[in-house]
Amino acid sequence: MGDGSITPRLGNMKAFLGLVAGAGASYGLYKLISGESFKRNKKSAANESAGVRSSQPSEGTLQPGSLLARVSGLDVVCPRPVGGASGDLAHQSPGNLDPQHLKMLLSCLQTSNNTTDKCRILLTLGNSAAFTVNQNLLREFEGIHIIAGFLSDPAPEVRVQTLNALNNLCMNIQNQEQIKVYVPQVLELIEMSPVNSELQLGALRLLTNLSVTDKHQHLLKGSITLLLSLVVVSKETLQVQALKVLVNLSSNPDMMDDIVQAQAPASVVLLFDARTASAVLLRLLTFAGNLKAWRASAQVADELRRKQDCLFRVMLDESSQLHSRLVQLLSHPDVEIQSQVARILT
Repeated sequence: MGDGSITPRLGNMKAFLGLVAGAGASYGLYKLISGESFKRNKKSAANESAGVRSSQPSEGTLQPGSLLARVSGLDVVCPRPVGGASGDLAHQSPGNLDPQHLKMLLSCLQTSNNTTDKCRILLTLGNSAAFTVNQNLLREFEGIHIIAGFLSDPAPEVRVQTLNALNNLCMNIQNQEQIKVYVPQVLELIEMSPVNSELQLGALRLLTNLSVTDKHQHLLKGSITLLLSLVVVSKETLQVQALKVLVNLSSNPDMMDDIVQAQAPASVVLLFDARTASAVLLRLLTFAGNLKAWRASAQVADELRRKQDCLFRVMLDESSQLHSRLVQLLSHPDVEIQSQVARILT
């Protein structure tokens, strides 16, 4: 294929990257897609520009203040669109991107050895996956498995962007069928990553979306203790995200036996306190309300009482401190919290 057919495609791709990747990602992806011209010295770059001019009617330097000029600090020379194709693309929603662009990004992702480039490509794919049409296309192109392969990348920042992309893809019910196989790997990331890290947060966001319906909740049966531990030791943002997963799981009666039997840190009860952040406390109360709605038979309750440190003993047994702490929260200044507490106690 001659240069004349390649250049318009690159023009389209550059516009696409500026549209989807955002200011932080567009320049790096622009360089990645358009080849080696930015790795050469000024003279070589001028020669490359001349080659582009020979195959295009005209070209120009990006206007001062434009996206790439602001991000790069350089005068980026790029071809003007032929027949207005690139200009049309730049005004389209990311939801209307051509399938070829997603294929190109997936191909670049598989061949790149550069951490920064991989992060920027994953960011672009993640942004595009906010749209249903692209969620479906990426699934059809085996993009989910390609992206998920980077969960084991040695660079933490690549794993974070991988989780973010999978999180958007997980908004699609059909995509969840492919993403669910990576749940053990995602849980391992949570366990092995530093507390309050972006890796843990990204993994919990993915599990939140995957657990919205009860179809895949059984995959998280063994994670209750891990989630409760995160609620106890983490900062507010991570506490909220872990509780979102626990609330989802506890909304399913079929999950309740596994939840109440799970080992739980006794200190989780101490979070039912007026000093706990309202966003955390509200979700704790929702979780507690779901647990209280569960009714164990006398035989099951006796068996659970013999289980040391299980959630039943920590939060539901008569010996639990939860009841007295809930009573104290009836005077909480937040009316919504008061209402939640009253609902649980009645």
